[in-house]
Amino acid sequence: MSNEVTATASVDGLDEPLDAIGEVGEDLVEQAYEALDGNAPADGKKKKHPKWEEWKNNFRKHGWILVFIIPAFIYVLVFCYAPMYGILVAFQDYMPGDSIIGSNTSWVGFANFRTFFSNPNFWDYFLNTFLLCIFGFLVGFPLPIIVALLLNSVRSKKVKKGLQILYYAPHFISLVVMVGMLRLIFGSDGLLDQLSAKLGGEVGGLKLFLTPEAFRPLFIFSGNWQDFGWSAIVYLAALSGVDPALHEAAKVDGASRFRRIFSVDLPAILPTIVMLMILSVGNLMSCGYEKVLLMQTAGNLETSEILSTYVYKFGLMNGQYGVGTAAGLFNSVINVALLVIANFTSKKLTNNSMW
Repeated sequence: MSNEVTATASVDGLDEPLDAIGEVGEDLVEQAYEALDGNAPADGKKKKHPKWEEWKNNFRKHGWILVFIIPAFIYVLVFCYAPMYGILVAFQDYMPGDSIIGSNTSWVGFANFRTFFSNPNFWDYFLNTFLLCIFGFLVGFPLPIIVALLLNSVRSKKVKKGLQILYYAPHFISLVVMVGMLRLIFGSDGLLDQLSAKLGGEVGGLKLFLTPEAFRPLFIFSGNWQDFGWSAIVYLAALSGVDPALHEAAKVDGASRFRRIFSVDLPAILPTIVMLMILSVGNLMSCGYEKVLLMQTAGNLETSEILSTYVYKFGLMNGQYGVGTAAGLFNSVINVALLVIANFTSKKLTNNSMW
């Protein structure tokens, strides 16, 4: 019979195996944490709470914060989610007055989509939308970042505030006024046309609003001029949270102001840039139709007719509500797919994502 040596220790006057010390120690530590949180059980024994009990305790402590979310939740629920049942019109032969869900609903399946895709101008509309949106994204996305970095580098507070007001002001100009300004400057008999005539050019020779090639530059640069200052506010807010000690340390190391922008400022706002980039890609195919319709003329239809204007004209003006809804749903599905792809790519490359 072999002799076995068992190591023991004294805990509260009792001899227990050494492995019991670990269990007692863990219990004591957990009870100490519960006592600090004010949740220690009266009998001194560890009380195991289910997950929903923990959630209830957290809600009692921090649930009042949800009060601030309620107005935004109600807004999104009423104006974003409640109308979504209208996408069923894309699968119906719908006319105003018909019930979307009812006994007299005329379901046509994918017939509206086939009508839309069989349109001889479908690929022209799709290409115009893609080019207009992708060029607008390539120009408009980095511009607010550059402006925010430059404004953050201005040392004079008065100059910085003056430039901010100058950049923000165009955002408050309505689309109708904006297009009117463009016509006064670039339209027939506009400012540039009159200057060209005085310099010996042909009167009314520019006709930029009648030229298909001029539509995209006018649309993109006028839109970015109107919104780049307002979009820079988010990046300026992110830059305000950069620790000044990082800049001081970079100065000690001999880094120039230009070098500090790339080594300190850009890494600090990178998560903000990634999030806004994902959101921008998610809306890449959404140009809106208001400004396009205001700038549209008989001469630039070749490049100004896009999917959103097709939905407006064919769906609303011509009464083809099912086909118009199918075109809008097709555009929305593309945006959702782009959003998922952008989020997945960002998560793999930068480890930053929306979900």
